[in-house]
Amino acid sequence: MTTLRIALRDYKDFENALGEEAQLFEEAHPDVRVELVSVGIHELYRLALTEGGLHQGRFDIALLVTDWLAEGVAAGALEDLQTWQNRIPIPEWPSGWARSLVRPLIVGQKLSSLPWHDGPECLVYRSDLLADPGRQTAHRAQFGRELVPPVTWQQFEETARFLADPASGLYGTVFAAFPDGHNTLYDFALQVWSRGGELLGAAGKPQVCTLQAIAALDFYRRIISDRSVCHPASPQLDSTQSGDRFLAGEVAMMVNWFGFAARSDREGSPLAGKVAIAPIPSQEGHPHTSLSVFWALAMGSGSSNKELAWDFLRFVAEPERDLGMTRHGTVGVRLSTWRDIALRTRIPAYSQIESISLGARQLPAGPKMARFAAIIDSVVTRALTTQDGSAAILEAAQREIDHKGILFS
Repeated sequence: MTTLRIALRDYKDFENALGEEAQLFEEAHPDVRVELVSVGIHELYRLALTEGGLHQGRFDIALLVTDWLAEGVAAGALEDLQTWQNRIPIPEWPSGWARSLVRPLIVGQKLSSLPWHDGPECLVYRSDLLADPGRQTAHRAQFGRELVPPVTWQQFEETARFLADPASGLYGTVFAAFPDGHNTLYDFALQVWSRGGELLGAAGKPQVCTLQAIAALDFYRRIISDRSVCHPASPQLDSTQSGDRFLAGEVAMMVNWFGFAARSDREGSPLAGKVAIAPIPSQEGHPHTSLSVFWALAMGSGSSNKELAWDFLRFVAEPERDLGMTRHGTVGVRLSTWRDIALRTRIPAYSQIESISLGARQLPAGPKMARFAAIIDSVVTRALTTQDGSAAILEAAQREIDHKGILFS
């Protein structure tokens, strides 16, 4: 009996979907046991990368967020999958996947991993609240415009405040502001980009003290700190927990991952048929933007079961498997899944994922991404826990970036 060990994040949807795929693989390979090692996101990073789990062969495969891929390649921890694709190809790779899901996986000349769960960021909102005749009339009287998905950040704040009713347990919005090295960075990037700013300057050096970044942090800290409009638990919530608050009916709208809109239409959901998506708001005069960060399956360079690991990766990349995993709330990555008529009928949000994903931006890539993310975590923590000015907070962050020599290619 050969054991294939796979490390993944301890998120119920991931565990259920990958668990089903592991079971089906075992049925097709009676002499193989697939062991899923489910851990917290920080522990996953530590076990798979910083402690050498993939490089030393303690895991054959790991589910990694795209932020970590450049670091994994630089450390020699990830097998170059292009070599295996050349030998035993996955049908339709890469043409069967959106370009936005292929480009981030190619680090240098190496194919670091294969996409497994997508979810570009978008505006997720309660369509039933916006369609309510009483709210429509009141909103028109107050603002002189229709109650529709907001297109600017000013409209976002106005609409969130209008829809909020904390006394009944409904908040206008929620943010995943827990400093876990992920969503605070993602939110900061979106806020800067949607105001016409950039995270990087010349030669790949991060620039976090621009006028756009100061305006972004001012807005972010103000709305999160306003408990009359934003869910008060936001500073303690990660992305999945904030999404769960929305799905529990506690939030009117949020900027979050596409997957939460998809989960809302699962059987038994109290929000089935009541959720829709739209582009993320921007500062007036600037185009809408989105962010593509997703989960990918990587093979460990130290695996002693590489041929079997490649068989598993090919197996889960099959159209049937990719479509099947959507039953568990995870988001398929093949174009054939996104375009599936039955899936679009069951979960209408899938009709928009391709256009959102194709236009989504990627974060800077490099082995120092984790250090950069930690600095942004500190920025948000200081912004939410002190009265220090946003400019002073970002100036201190820029000094730390300069001192640590953080650069991106």
